[in-house]
Amino acid sequence: MTRIRVLVVDDSVVVRRLVSNVLTEDPLIDVVGTAANGRLALAKLESLVVDVVTMDVEMPEMDGVSAVREMRRSGHTMPVIMFSTLTDRGASATLDALAAGASDYVTKPANVGSVGQSMDQVRSSLVPKIKALVPRRRLAGPAPAAPTAPAAPTRPGAAAGKAATLTTPVPAAAVAVPPAVVRLAPPVSPPRGGYQVLVVGCSTGGPEALGRLLSALPPLPVPVAVVQHMPALFTAQLAARLDRQLASPVAEAVAGRRLEPGTVTIAPGDFHLHLTGTPAAPAVRLSQEQPENYCRPAVDVLFRTAASVFGAHVLAVVLTGMGQDGARGARAVVDAGGSVLAQDRATSVVWGMPGAVASAGLAEEVLPLSALARAVTTRLTASFAGAARR
Repeated sequence: MTRIRVLVVDDSVVVRRLVSNVLTEDPLIDVVGTAANGRLALAKLESLVVDVVTMDVEMPEMDGVSAVREMRRSGHTMPVIMFSTLTDRGASATLDALAAGASDYVTKPANVGSVGQSMDQVRSSLVPKIKALVPRRRLAGPAPAAPTAPAAPTRPGAAAGKAATLTTPVPAAAVAVPPAVVRLAPPVSPPRGGYQVLVVGCSTGGPEALGRLLSALPPLPVPVAVVQHMPALFTAQLAARLDRQLASPVAEAVAGRRLEPGTVTIAPGDFHLHLTGTPAAPAVRLSQEQPENYCRPAVDVLFRTAASVFGAHVLAVVLTGMGQDGARGARAVVDAGGSVLAQDRATSVVWGMPGAVASAGLAEEVLPLSALARAVTTRLTASFAGAARR
């Protein structure tokens, strides 16, 4: 069995040693090199065979964002996982790195009392992401018809109080890679009165996918609500960044606030986003109820409560992400008469969440990211045209 070859990049010798020690404990992972900054990392990539890079964000000589940009410019396509501090500056730089081509991120241990606890946090958050981002065929030859993923992570920030999005390790079944087969749901005609809300769920690879989807949409006559698995500081930075990039207003959800047509509402990290009220006057409720799918916020909560408020008038989209969060919520949307679309395997960073929906036969269409905006626009346009005629 071929082991996953990792290059660890961090300017702190203590962090390099900690990460390397954690990774080499795993029989499927081999640390083939370390580097103290981005420039040294680029040099190492010319002489080493590397499957995954873990990259610190802030380093001397060449920081992680610049290093990722140079890696992609030079043709290096291996996944890069950013190792970020749980601060506003760290969150902003991490989003820059994701926009530059990084695949995902984890947060550095914070507010922990021992080296052992730090190692536990790195082990639970970083190792599953490394395994999820390396194609399974690299580990054991040709991919089986229905491969299974490794144990799932504690989400970034799980040891940092309210920044946590997951609170316990996730069993392997929670992030099983779906079968390659796609069973499309029967097409649904736009409901009488049209779709009245667009809900979106995403995780690994989600910030870039979400930005591309929303930027390709025209001004919408319905509110948009989003769950992206991220800690609180990161969701605030994501909302602010999207607000600057998009024509539509984007903001983190505020408890009790009305959902207005043409606006985008992002679930804050560590809070479930519930939709409440009536279709004519929908509003937001936030809670710190138990995680679902080991996630808080959870896509299932958003989708399920959207279906309870809007019934058949829900249009849901599941983008790239680890795990199966969103599958139960998608079932609630379909059972209520609404429609679900999913991102395809080829354009997903990890085809866990959309794959779970697709393999369960809940998605009307499974589409490349570039085609999802057109599918959303077509459905909304057709539904409102029909409502106007009636």
